[in-house]
Amino acid sequence: MAEVYQDPVVRRHWHVVGRSAEITPGKLSPATIAGQDIVLWRGAKGINAWRDLCLHRGVPLSLGQLRDCRVHCAYHGWTYDEDGSCVHMPAHPSVKPPSKAKVQTYSVHEVGGLVWVCLDDNPPRFPALPEFSDPSFRAVVAGPYEVKAGAPRVIENFLDVAHLPIVHEGSLGVPGHAEIGVYQVELSPEGFLEARGIRVYQPDPDGTAKAGEVSYDYGIMTPFTVFLRKKHLDNCFSLLLHATPLTETATRAWFIILMDYGDPKNDAEAVAFQDKIFRQDLPIVESQHPERLPLDLAAELHLPSDRLAIAYRKFIRESGLTFATA
Repeated sequence: MAEVYQDPVVRRHWHVVGRSAEITPGKLSPATIAGQDIVLWRGAKGINAWRDLCLHRGVPLSLGQLRDCRVHCAYHGWTYDEDGSCVHMPAHPSVKPPSKAKVQTYSVHEVGGLVWVCLDDNPPRFPALPEFSDPSFRAVVAGPYEVKAGAPRVIENFLDVAHLPIVHEGSLGVPGHAEIGVYQVELSPEGFLEARGIRVYQPDPDGTAKAGEVSYDYGIMTPFTVFLRKKHLDNCFSLLLHATPLTETATRAWFIILMDYGDPKNDAEAVAFQDKIFRQDLPIVESQHPERLPLDLAAELHLPSDRLAIAYRKFIRESGLTFATA
């Protein structure tokens, strides 16, 4: 069994554990958040997320069977109803299971085609973008991407504007136009840290093969969830990244692409492009040292173009996060 990380900051935030469409009736699906094994299954009330552990002899419930909205343990057949309570013990069929024979259950959200779980008993507000409730936008999932690096490293790379023309030359930038203008990071009315109007020169910002500047807005929602928004002409493209921590040196990254334009038949191209971009980022993020993100700003050199990264480090330091940080 994986080592369980008890950092309260990890536990009190929402994390992506899979695609909604893959949690189908009659199927038990295992997942992990920071070493905590969970099992997902779709019942009469929607998707359930439980600790993946039978209370009797510690066998994962995901090894069992799901029948009639009840989970049957593979070892001794203990049966749990949709509330997580044991309702039947085959070795003692006439004995009522004790009230404490109840599985740990977790809160669940289905948003943007993904399943989100919070391990805390009092989950915070869900980090939703306005695009999620805007019918003019459609959501397209990209990922998951397996990364041999801590979640804070994955998030900070996303917020690093200055790497776009270097690492993503020809796609998201041009080395000869790598200058990043002055921008500020401020607290938004929604309570997020945001940087607005960051100008980036790109070779083909709108598919017309004409180079030009575009404007990016970035937002830091939680230590593990961030977004960018790019508006060009009358189109809006938003990209939400969630980095689900598996261990301190392993992360599963998910993207939700949100667009209010284009033909849905071409959504596979948007995913393929995101695959390409992430493949370019992967060797960079996995090679960074120290592996833990340093929160002491004196430990590395910083430039004005690093304001977002600096704001993120201050943000997670103030949150109290110790997981994968130094």
